[in-house]
Amino acid sequence: MARSRSFDEGEVLRAARDQFWSAGYAAARVDDIATATGLGKGSLYGAFGDKHQLFLRTFDDHCAGLIEAVRRALDGPDASAFERLRAHVLAVANATASDVCLRGCLLAKGTAELSGQDPAVAATARRTFAAIEELISSCIAGAQRAGDIKQDADPTRLAGLLLAVLRGIEALGKGGSSPDSLRAIAETALAVLPGRRGPGSSRGKNNTKRPRE
Repeated sequence: MARSRSFDEGEVLRAARDQFWSAGYAAARVDDIATATGLGKGSLYGAFGDKHQLFLRTFDDHCAGLIEAVRRALDGPDASAFERLRAHVLAVANATASDVCLRGCLLAKGTAELSGQDPAVAATARRTFAAIEELISSCIAGAQRAGDIKQDADPTRLAGLLLAVLRGIEALGKGGSSPDSLRAIAETALAVLPGRRGPGSSRGKNNTKRPRE
């Protein structure tokens, strides 16, 4: 009869994720991961497999959580779609600006380090980016139905543009760009979206507030 695990799997995976996030995959030592999780190496291997399998598990879980967070931020009625889109873009810029440790994004870090040589990481990254782009596209379509973005614009192309801007903001933040610069990029990306009266047009006072930090 199999013995039940005497540890919290979620806590162990979060601790392992933080080691990979801070050090990167190659530099993350199994001894350090074991110490951070409170498990011996034998228990760690027995529960999650080798270092590569453990990374894939933490990377997959992180990406799934990221998609769900974007879904929660962007899902809702058409009438407030542009405000949700604006709040999300600014929230990413603000979160990046407040990352004083310059840890960056685990999705971006894992993709940059491993996707060229690890098909599993590459597949997860592609799936995650595609899902986030679809969520942004759906929110843009809602804003179009509400009349806040021109209806003849292609929501998929606009979503791709915003996704590229958001990933760029995260990369620039990792490189040490100033908080003011990151927020200005976010504001500019929103301003150039084609509104009812042309690029940069006002969507009304209720749609110009920054989200609370």
